[in-house]
Amino acid sequence: MRAHLDATDWRILKELQANGRITNVELARKVGISPPPCLRRVRALEEAGMITGYFALLDEKSLDFEVIAFASVGLHSQSEPDLRAFENRVLAWPLVRECYMLSGETDFILKCVAPDLTAFQDFIINELTAATNVASVKTTLAIRRVKFEPGVPITQHHRRDDGRPARHKRP
Repeated sequence: MRAHLDATDWRILKELQANGRITNVELARKVGISPPPCLRRVRALEEAGMITGYFALLDEKSLDFEVIAFASVGLHSQSEPDLRAFENRVLAWPLVRECYMLSGETDFILKCVAPDLTAFQDFIINELTAATNVASVKTTLAIRRVKFEPGVPITQHHRRDDGRPARHKRP
Protein backbone atom coordinates (compact mmCIF):
# COMPACT_ATOMS: atom_id res chain seq x y z
CA MET A 1 0.00 0.00 0.00
CA ARG A 2 1.33 3.41 -0.94
CA ALA A 3 1.86 5.94 1.80
CA HIS A 4 0.04 9.25 1.62
CA LEU A 5 2.52 12.01 0.88
CA ASP A 6 1.52 15.62 1.38
CA ALA A 7 3.24 18.68 -0.06
CA THR A 8 5.62 18.90 2.92
CA ASP A 9 6.74 15.30 2.45
CA TRP A 10 7.48 16.01 -1.21
CA ARG A 11 9.49 19.13 -0.26
CA ILE A 12 11.46 17.06 2.27
CA LEU A 13 12.21 14.41 -0.37
CA LYS A 14 13.28 17.05 -2.88
CA GLU A 15 15.65 18.75 -0.40
CA LEU A 16 17.17 15.48 0.82
CA GLN A 17 17.65 14.25 -2.73
CA ALA A 18 19.56 17.45 -3.52
CA ASN A 19 21.62 17.36 -0.29
CA GLY A 20 21.64 14.27 1.90
CA ARG A 21 23.98 15.97 4.39
CA ILE A 22 21.59 18.78 5.23
CA THR A 23 20.96 19.11 8.96
CA ASN A 24 17.48 18.52 10.28
CA VAL A 25 17.32 22.16 11.45
CA GLU A 26 18.20 23.46 7.97
CA LEU A 27 15.83 20.97 6.31
CA ALA A 28 13.00 22.05 8.59
CA ARG A 29 13.68 25.72 7.79
CA LYS A 30 13.69 25.05 4.03
CA VAL A 31 10.41 23.12 4.07
CA GLY A 32 8.69 25.49 6.49
CA ILE A 33 8.14 23.35 9.59
CA SER A 34 9.84 23.05 12.98
CA PRO A 35 12.66 20.52 13.51
CA PRO A 36 10.85 17.88 15.65
CA PRO A 37 8.04 17.16 13.15
CA CYS A 38 10.57 17.35 10.32
CA LEU A 39 12.66 14.63 11.93
CA ARG A 40 9.53 12.51 12.52
CA ARG A 41 8.57 12.87 8.86
CA VAL A 42 12.07 11.92 7.65
CA ARG A 43 12.07 8.85 9.88
CA ALA A 44 8.61 7.88 8.62
CA LEU A 45 9.80 8.26 5.00
CA GLU A 46 12.80 6.06 5.80
CA GLU A 47 10.65 3.42 7.51
CA ALA A 48 8.24 3.42 4.56
CA GLY A 49 11.18 2.64 2.26
CA MET A 50 10.92 5.89 0.28
CA ILE A 51 14.33 7.00 1.52
CA THR A 52 16.56 3.98 1.10
CA GLY A 53 19.92 5.42 2.15
CA TYR A 54 22.45 8.21 2.07
CA PHE A 55 25.85 8.18 0.38
CA ALA A 56 28.66 10.38 -0.84
CA LEU A 57 28.79 10.90 -4.59
CA LEU A 58 32.39 10.47 -5.73
CA ASP A 59 33.99 11.97 -8.83
CA GLU A 60 35.38 9.13 -10.92
CA LYS A 61 38.02 11.11 -12.79
CA SER A 62 39.53 12.76 -9.71
CA LEU A 63 39.95 9.27 -8.21
CA ASP A 64 41.73 8.02 -11.36
CA PHE A 65 38.82 6.05 -12.80
CA GLU A 66 39.12 7.28 -16.37
CA VAL A 67 36.74 4.88 -18.15
CA ILE A 68 32.96 4.85 -17.90
CA ALA A 69 31.45 2.27 -20.21
CA PHE A 70 28.25 0.39 -20.81
CA ALA A 71 27.98 -3.28 -21.65
CA SER A 72 24.86 -4.71 -23.26
CA VAL A 73 24.58 -8.39 -22.37
CA GLY A 74 22.53 -11.08 -24.06
CA LEU A 75 22.04 -14.44 -22.36
CA HIS A 76 21.53 -17.87 -23.90
CA SER A 77 18.68 -18.60 -21.48
CA GLN A 78 16.23 -16.25 -19.80
CA SER A 79 14.78 -18.79 -17.39
CA GLU A 80 14.36 -17.36 -13.91
CA PRO A 81 17.16 -19.47 -12.35
CA ASP A 82 19.55 -18.40 -15.14
CA LEU A 83 18.60 -14.73 -14.76
CA ARG A 84 19.14 -14.95 -10.98
CA ALA A 85 22.50 -16.68 -11.45
CA PHE A 86 23.68 -13.89 -13.74
CA GLU A 87 22.39 -11.21 -11.37
CA ASN A 88 24.27 -12.83 -8.49
CA ARG A 89 27.43 -12.90 -10.58
CA VAL A 90 27.03 -9.18 -11.36
CA LEU A 91 26.82 -8.39 -7.64
CA ALA A 92 30.38 -9.70 -7.22
CA TRP A 93 31.96 -7.51 -9.94
CA PRO A 94 33.28 -4.24 -8.46
CA LEU A 95 33.64 -2.54 -11.86
CA VAL A 96 29.88 -2.88 -12.44
CA ARG A 97 28.29 0.08 -10.68
CA GLU A 98 24.74 -0.29 -12.03
CA CYS A 99 22.87 -3.14 -13.67
CA TYR A 100 19.41 -3.21 -15.19
CA MET A 101 17.47 -6.11 -16.67
CA LEU A 102 15.83 -4.92 -19.89
CA SER A 103 13.08 -5.93 -22.24
CA GLY A 104 13.85 -6.31 -25.92
CA GLU A 105 16.97 -7.65 -27.66
CA THR A 106 19.34 -7.01 -24.75
CA ASP A 107 18.82 -8.82 -21.47
CA PHE A 108 20.97 -6.59 -19.22
CA ILE A 109 22.85 -3.33 -19.42
CA LEU A 110 25.79 -2.76 -17.09
CA LYS A 111 27.36 0.58 -16.23
CA CYS A 112 31.05 -0.02 -15.58
CA VAL A 113 33.70 2.25 -14.10
CA ALA A 114 37.36 1.30 -14.56
CA PRO A 115 40.72 2.96 -13.94
CA ASP A 116 41.74 2.58 -17.58
CA LEU A 117 40.84 0.88 -20.85
CA THR A 118 43.08 -2.12 -20.13
CA ALA A 119 41.27 -2.84 -16.84
CA PHE A 120 37.90 -2.57 -18.60
CA GLN A 121 39.03 -4.88 -21.42
CA ASP A 122 40.37 -7.40 -18.90
CA PHE A 123 37.00 -7.39 -17.15
CA ILE A 124 35.12 -7.90 -20.42
CA ILE A 125 37.39 -10.72 -21.61
CA ASN A 126 38.15 -12.55 -18.36
CA GLU A 127 34.94 -12.02 -16.40
CA LEU A 128 31.91 -10.95 -18.40
CA THR A 129 32.22 -12.93 -21.64
CA ALA A 130 33.55 -15.92 -19.69
CA ALA A 131 30.50 -15.97 -17.39
CA THR A 132 28.09 -18.89 -17.65
CA ASN A 133 25.10 -18.29 -19.93
CA VAL A 134 26.49 -15.10 -21.56
CA ALA A 135 25.76 -15.25 -25.30
CA SER A 136 26.76 -11.77 -26.42
CA VAL A 137 28.38 -8.59 -25.10
CA LYS A 138 28.40 -5.22 -26.85
CA THR A 139 30.33 -2.39 -25.21
CA THR A 140 30.10 1.36 -25.56
CA LEU A 141 32.53 3.85 -24.05
CA ALA A 142 31.16 7.08 -22.62
CA ILE A 143 32.82 10.14 -24.15
CA ARG A 144 31.39 12.67 -21.71
CA ARG A 145 28.52 12.97 -19.26
CA VAL A 146 25.91 15.44 -20.42
CA LYS A 147 23.46 15.07 -17.55
CA PHE A 148 23.53 13.34 -14.20
CA GLU A 149 20.59 13.66 -11.83
CA PRO A 150 20.24 10.70 -9.50
CA GLY A 151 16.88 10.05 -7.91
CA VAL A 152 13.48 10.96 -9.26
CA PRO A 153 12.19 14.14 -10.95
CA ILE A 154 10.36 15.90 -8.12
CA THR A 155 8.78 19.14 -9.28
CA GLN A 156 7.49 21.92 -7.08
CA HIS A 157 3.89 20.98 -7.82
CA HIS A 158 4.49 17.25 -8.11
CA ARG A 159 1.58 16.21 -5.92
CA ARG A 160 -1.41 17.84 -4.33
CA ASP A 161 -1.96 17.61 -0.59
CA ASP A 162 -4.32 14.68 -1.14
CA GLY A 163 -1.52 12.67 -2.79
CA ARG A 164 -2.99 12.65 -6.30
CA PRO A 165 -0.96 13.96 -9.25
CA ALA A 166 -1.21 17.69 -9.69
CA ARG A 167 -2.96 18.91 -12.81
CA HIS A 168 -0.92 21.51 -14.62
CA LYS A 169 -2.83 24.12 -16.54
CA ARG A 170 -1.67 24.73 -20.04
CA PRO A 171 -0.66 28.32 -20.86
